[in-house]
Amino acid sequence: MNLCNPRTMTVPFPEERQVRQIGIPKQKKGKETMSRKPEIALSVRQPFAELIMRGQKKIEYRGVPTTKRERVYVYASRPPRPREDFDAVKLQPGDLPTGFLIGTVEITDCQGEPGNYEWHLSRPQRLKKLIKPKGQPQPVWFRPF
Repeated sequence: MNLCNPRTMTVPFPEERQVRQIGIPKQKKGKETMSRKPEIALSVRQPFAELIMRGQKKIEYRGVPTTKRERVYVYASRPPRPREDFDAVKLQPGDLPTGFLIGTVEITDCQGEPGNYEWHLSRPQRLKKLIKPKGQPQPVWFRPF
C-alpha cells in the first residue's frame, strides 16, 4: 500500500473492514499552477535548507506522507542542526541564515512506508532577499503570511 500517492491512497474503515479509494483531483501543470506564489512553507533546519536551495538535496525524509504536489516556500528553521551536519558539507553554523524564508521548491512525489517517507523535491529557486515570515513557524508546514 503506497500511502504517499494521493491517487491510490487507501483508508481502512474498521467497522466495515473494507478499504476505500480516496480521489484527489490531478493538478494542472500549466503556467497558472506552477508559477503562482506559494501559500505554504516547509520548515527545514540548516544546513539541509541550503542544500535544497543548491539542488544537492532532492529528497526530504519525513515520518509522515504528504499529498502536496506544488511549489512551497523553504523556511530555514531555528535552531540549526548539530555541528557534525555542517562539517559534512564544509560549512559553519553561523554561515547560513535561520528564521527566514530562503527560497521555494516543488514537491513532485512522495514514496515510502509508515514512519519513513521520501518527499521528492525539484526546481529550487532562491529568493532575491530573505523574508521574515509573519505567520508562526511550525515543525513541518505553516502559512508564512
